[in-house]
Amino acid sequence: MARTIMLPADNDLLKRKPKLTVQRGVYTYTIETHGDRSTYNVTDGTRTVSFPIHWSFGVGVQAWLLEKDGKFYESLVSYYPETDRLDLTVGDEGLHPNTLEEAAGRLITEPVLKDCFGCHASNAVVHDRLSLATAEPGVTCEHCHTGATAHLVSALQGRVDAPESLRKLSSEDMSTFCGKCHRTWETVVRNGWRGTANVRFAPYRLANSKCFDGTNSRISCVACHNPHEAVDQRTTAYDSKCLACHATTQGPAATRPAAISSVVQTAAPIASSVAKSCPVAKSDCVSCHMPKVSLPDEHVTFRDHWIRVVRPGDRYPD
Repeated sequence: MARTIMLPADNDLLKRKPKLTVQRGVYTYTIETHGDRSTYNVTDGTRTVSFPIHWSFGVGVQAWLLEKDGKFYESLVSYYPETDRLDLTVGDEGLHPNTLEEAAGRLITEPVLKDCFGCHASNAVVHDRLSLATAEPGVTCEHCHTGATAHLVSALQGRVDAPESLRKLSSEDMSTFCGKCHRTWETVVRNGWRGTANVRFAPYRLANSKCFDGTNSRISCVACHNPHEAVDQRTTAYDSKCLACHATTQGPAATRPAAISSVVQTAAPIASSVAKSCPVAKSDCVSCHMPKVSLPDEHVTFRDHWIRVVRPGDRYPD
């Protein structure tokens, strides 16, 4: 998460690929990088508009924030590592630009801009107002742990002023906390975000799982993911998390795993009963019960966090 937003000087992608180009309809898009300066250009063959790239959003898929005359725009095209090329930015499929300016990017209102920086950067929102002057690229300790900076200072001074702890949050509260950026169940429902596009919102998908009860730490976000480490892409790495509930016996797997205890502690007791075990396999659980889902353009694939028995021909549940 520390690199979910970058300045041009720190953008390895743009340095490795100093010229990216794609044509969509009558418009040609080119991103050029010279040293620490990157420029986003759009032409219709007659006129060209150019924007200096100040901020790049995304670790894998990358979009760019553009500014012109005090207004901010999200680039209409993004870079996709799965295809190694530029294409339409996710969420902009319904846009049909009629002018060169419209083709450059989607106008971002200040509330949306505040939300973007509020999730991707640190110290970007001060007293509920966007503050780009104080924005720090990436998610720092203070972003999640209020008082972390003061804690560091106190530790250097020999005191122990503990920062805000998230250890005692219930699964429901942890889902809400993570959902501030990854989208909560309530946010998705209120906005009516239906279809495969909502596979991106893990807290919403997880909350719809039959096994999610909001109190059991074994189904918390941090039960499977250590927020201080990169996401483990090995599907078998999560077998022990699944077997913490779906064990075949009342053995150690049916109790709180040590990996969970080190990250989260809840006041709610863990049920002693063991959930039904899978009759098909005891490993690589997520490959079947949390299938990968591709967005309509097939440039981006997400692991679906709606844990369920998936049968051939089943419609996408949303």
